[in-house]
Amino acid sequence: MNRGFYTIMAAQFFSSLADNALLVVAIALLIDLHAPAYLTPMLKFVFVLFYVILAPFVGAFADSMPKGRVMFISNTIKIIGCGLLFLAMHQYVALAAYAVVGLGAAAYSPAKYGILTELLPPEKLVIANGWIEGLTVTSIVLGTVMGGLLITPAVSTVLLSLGTPFIDTALEASIFLVAITYSIAAIFNLYIPNTGIDHRILKKNPFFLVHEFGHCLKLLWTDKLGQISLAVTTLFWGAGATLQFIVLKWAEIALGYPLSKAAQLQGVVAIGVAVGAVMTAKLITLRQSVKVIPLGIAMGVVVMIMVTVSELWVAIILLTLIGGLAGFFVVPMNALLQHRGYILMGAGHSIAVQNFNENLSILIMLLLYAILILFEVHIYIVIVLFGLFISIIMALIRKWHLLNQREEDSLHLIGAIKQINPREVTK
Repeated sequence: MNRGFYTIMAAQFFSSLADNALLVVAIALLIDLHAPAYLTPMLKFVFVLFYVILAPFVGAFADSMPKGRVMFISNTIKIIGCGLLFLAMHQYVALAAYAVVGLGAAAYSPAKYGILTELLPPEKLVIANGWIEGLTVTSIVLGTVMGGLLITPAVSTVLLSLGTPFIDTALEASIFLVAITYSIAAIFNLYIPNTGIDHRILKKNPFFLVHEFGHCLKLLWTDKLGQISLAVTTLFWGAGATLQFIVLKWAEIALGYPLSKAAQLQGVVAIGVAVGAVMTAKLITLRQSVKVIPLGIAMGVVVMIMVTVSELWVAIILLTLIGGLAGFFVVPMNALLQHRGYILMGAGHSIAVQNFNENLSILIMLLLYAILILFEVHIYIVIVLFGLFISIIMALIRKWHLLNQREEDSLHLIGAIKQINPREVTK
């Protein structure tokens, strides 16, 4: 790996660190504003909303200039969102401010993944994704821990004792520190190398971009390998976002943990994902990617076991295992999807299509979870339904892939017969 790759990793680490710390701080802000419980998952909902709304445009934006510059602009938008959150005095204003951070994240994502396909050859994509995902998950661990620490009384007292101008509460100090973390990421963005790819976009008309996005969406969903990898990653990110909030609620009910401690259990899942990501980078090649699909079925089964846990040490083992299974099956799928998308339509457009599907899944699953919380469905019932859903959908995706393989084998057989004896094909 070259120096540019490590600069990308550093930029991604600090940006993701801030994203995850800010989520915990924003949840604490909603609690401080006496917001109802169902609004907590809506934080993530409004965060990913721009991923879906702007999907036809962010790919073109990412491809219109060097990726490092795109990432710098996006991090600047996140800092603006932090500033608005700093000023929020009402629960819906807080949601709107967090949505601005999501706007920056939506613009950031196609660039951070798209540059890998510009910088590295295909044979290094699984390894690169393993390192990127491993580092991202490390930042998730540290970010959730950072967010949890920032809202604890002991740390809050220290932050307020610094006497920073215009900061009167612990939450304001926490938001300020998160904004500084985004600023560090922005500085690394400035040193990301220009890969020399031509960044001129042929069409800027928004109607053309929507039409082109629809074409790219269809192209990836009709590709035999693209559709399977896209289905898996779509399910994974929707389930992963929902699991974040399930773990918080479950830790409160099963272990009696407050938000500051429950947030750290999210980090345990992330550690498992990091381990799974590193293992798959060493053991699985791009050609073997689809062989990991059964692990997704196993992940759903393991999730349901959460309802039997009441001891911390058992919870840590189980959550690490869930994360490990997730990391092991999603990294190869992500690399395969990037590779197929790059071949079919280019890096930026491919990632935009991927983001649209994955974040639409997040919106739908979080909305369903918020409805269940609104109707006060017990968290154990939610967990069982969640685990069953993952296992069933992954089983259907595996069946879909096997059918695709049979079709391809049949076509290869017909092609071979045609070369030997064309008359046999017409019989």
